[in-house]
Amino acid sequence: MTLTYDLFWSFRSPYSYLLTPRLLELEREYDVRANVRPVYPIAVRIDGFFKNVNPLWWTYLGRDVARTAEMLGMLFSPPRPDPIAMNLRTGEVSKAQPYIGRLTRLGVAAAERSKGLAFLREISGVIFGGTSDWHLGDHLARATERAALDLAELDRDVETKAERYETIIAESEAAQKRAGHWGVPLMVFVGEPFFGQDRNGAWHRRA
Repeated sequence: MTLTYDLFWSFRSPYSYLLTPRLLELEREYDVRANVRPVYPIAVRIDGFFKNVNPLWWTYLGRDVARTAEMLGMLFSPPRPDPIAMNLRTGEVSKAQPYIGRLTRLGVAAAERSKGLAFLREISGVIFGGTSDWHLGDHLARATERAALDLAELDRDVETKAERYETIIAESEAAQKRAGHWGVPLMVFVGEPFFGQDRNGAWHRRA
C-alpha cells in the first residue's frame, strides 16, 4: 500500500527548494507519495512577522543555505527578484505582491494534475538556482514543460478559477496549523509533523 504524507511548501523558502530533490528520490526508491499543499510564505501569512526578527536572521540564513546547498551539490543563489515584494531592511511587506500569488496557485494546479513535486522542483530550481529575472521570458514555461505540464494552460486555469484556488490554499494553511507548526517545509505523516529540510529522513524512518 502506498504511504502518503502532506507536504506544506513555499515558493519563497530556500529550504523548501533544497529539500525537494530528496523527496523525489524517496518516491523513486519507495512506495511513498507526497500530497503537495503549497502555502503562502510566512511574510504574507503573518502581518509584521519580519519587523521583529533579529537582524542576524538574514546573515545566518544566507550562510546556512549556501553551505547546505554546497553539501547537497545543488546550485543556490538569492532569488532575483524575490518572490515576495519586501523591504529586507525594515521587514515591511508590500500590499502588492506580483509574483507569489501566481506561483502558489500554479503549485496547487500542478498538484491537482499529479505533478506537484516535479513542478516544485523545476520552478524552485529556476528561482533559487541562479536564474536572473526568472519571472521574465520563457524561464517558467520551460521549467513547467520539464515537469510535463503546460504553463499557459495552468495560467488560464488559475486565473479563471482564482477564488477556488485561494480557498484551497487557505485550507492547506489551516491544516498546517492543525498539524502543529507554521513553517515550511513541513511534512505531516499520520498526524505527526516533521519540520525542516533536514527532517525528511526522520519522518521516513518513522514510516
